[in-house]
Amino acid sequence: MSATATAPDGAARARSARTRQGLLSLVTWALSLAFFLPIAWMVLTSFHSESDAATNPPSLAASLTLDGYRDFFGADGGASPWPSLLNSLVASGGSTLLVLVLALPAAYALSIRRVEKWTDVLFFFLSTKMLPVVAGLLPVYLFARDAGLLDNIWVLVLLYTSMNLPIAVWMMQSFLAEVPVAVIEAAQIDGARLPTVLSRVVAPIAAPGIAATSLICFIFSWNEMLFARVLTGVTAQTAPVMLTTFITSQGLFLAKVCAASLMISLPVLAAGFAAQDKLVQGLSLGAVK
Repeated sequence: MSATATAPDGAARARSARTRQGLLSLVTWALSLAFFLPIAWMVLTSFHSESDAATNPPSLAASLTLDGYRDFFGADGGASPWPSLLNSLVASGGSTLLVLVLALPAAYALSIRRVEKWTDVLFFFLSTKMLPVVAGLLPVYLFARDAGLLDNIWVLVLLYTSMNLPIAVWMMQSFLAEVPVAVIEAAQIDGARLPTVLSRVVAPIAAPGIAATSLICFIFSWNEMLFARVLTGVTAQTAPVMLTTFITSQGLFLAKVCAASLMISLPVLAAGFAAQDKLVQGLSLGAVK
């Protein structure tokens, strides 16, 4: 009797679990589409003419054209985007490299060879991110002006390094905490010094975490516009600042802005796609004990 009653109960629970799983999948797909819809709309608008892009409501059946992309690349005599893209690459890549060089030894000292009061040190790093970015805009501008560094790409490299270093130390500290101490001690017994330990032992083991940290720092630097807008002019103008040039007294060129936004986003998207396995491994490192 109990076995007969248990079978229907088990089947009912299985149907209920499948129903919940189906609803969860449906909600997940709905949220994913809701987040992706603005991107899809931007891509579609970038292939429209300015007149079609400015219609209200926008027309999905409007004819497609590459005029926005031709304008972005200066095919009709406009300004070339390559100097701005190169400036963004130098500022983002250079600052990310400096962040890794500085954050790896700091994280090593805070996770493996812990310094005294290392938790206070971590809190100090975190406290530097509590100040609103705009609050430091005027002092940074005055310093750059007095030092003759306005419209200089290297001031952005140093600035982005200082901005991303705290979050990089926090992330890499948690990643390096998962490195087996026995492996490091074995390398030290064999005579390896600290630079060798960091480059040949710690870095390969923590490669997913380092890749995740690098990608996040690169994205933050690539997308930053406030300091770049204030501290640069023509020579050191970055790609996000270049987007503001499409807003003129004649109005907003929506199709050109969408085309430029898509092209400027491609390097970050390509980097994220290429390193997605390392990013997932790095961000989930230590999540399961």
